[in-house]
Amino acid sequence: MPITPTKFIWKNGSFVSFDNAKIHVLSHVVHYGTSWFEGIRAYDTERGTAVFRLDDHMRRLRDSLKIYRTALPYSPEELSEAAVKLIQKNGLTTCYIRPVALRGFGDMGVYALRCPLDVYIAAWEWGAYLGDNAAETGVDVCISSWDRITPNSMPSLSKAGGNYMNSQLVKMEAVENGYAEGICLDAYGNIAEGSGENVFIVVGGELITPPSASSLLPGLTRDSVTTLAKDLGLTVREANIPRAMLYTADEMFVTGTAVEITPVRSVDRIPVSNGKVGPVTRAIQQAFAKIIRGGDDPHGWLTFVPGTERKPSRVTPPSARKRR
Repeated sequence: MPITPTKFIWKNGSFVSFDNAKIHVLSHVVHYGTSWFEGIRAYDTERGTAVFRLDDHMRRLRDSLKIYRTALPYSPEELSEAAVKLIQKNGLTTCYIRPVALRGFGDMGVYALRCPLDVYIAAWEWGAYLGDNAAETGVDVCISSWDRITPNSMPSLSKAGGNYMNSQLVKMEAVENGYAEGICLDAYGNIAEGSGENVFIVVGGELITPPSASSLLPGLTRDSVTTLAKDLGLTVREANIPRAMLYTADEMFVTGTAVEITPVRSVDRIPVSNGKVGPVTRAIQQAFAKIIRGGDDPHGWLTFVPGTERKPSRVTPPSARKRR
């Protein structure tokens, strides 16, 4: 999806123009993939512009770097504050936020720790990742021929740029073969995740998702869905999911910051149940919408952008109106 340029990008504590946020061609990241990033969304809720799980994302960014023996030079709180200010300076009401830390120009070679670390935050308007109608009608996915990276080869718990070379192979194969997304298997042949999404299935009213040990990135939307499902009285568990279970599941959906909660209507051209969005998926979508659209925030997941707050409009019921 194309990016609409904004006025400013945050870089190492200062705001620079969109066109001046550049790196050198010999930066370590260009040659060795040494970057770590997050994807965050801000929504125009009924109560004002709010960023979803902002602090949690920034803490995960810090942890992603730590796995690679690298210290983030800004605290999660400082980065959260910078992201909010960036939204304000760019005059955005709804946007996708991309903080990224990367190794810049310095030494050439695999050893990275002598190269400088630069931190950027960008924000821009971004639509539905898997298509405008995906949330309503669902998408078609395939099982990828590319397995997910193994736990002791690349750490999937780190949201590192280099990991997404694997994801690119999955996504390109899927799209070129007429699917919206590809689903990876782990080293043992069980479901891991999509190219950028976590996977959930519904079996007998129970919600099941693969465990973190299945070489996946434990998404914050995944965590949010687990919480919302429990609020709805659903049983949720992590378990290995063999490929064949996707073909016989009652419902299936994928989650992530970009895709939010997107139903899956078929896997390898085999319909999931009747190929329609199921009641559990729809109920979780609606619970999620109350937060990101309505601004109803029982779990403290929203960070409101100062200057945008407003009281939700309320229609006075006829019985409460004065008679003339």
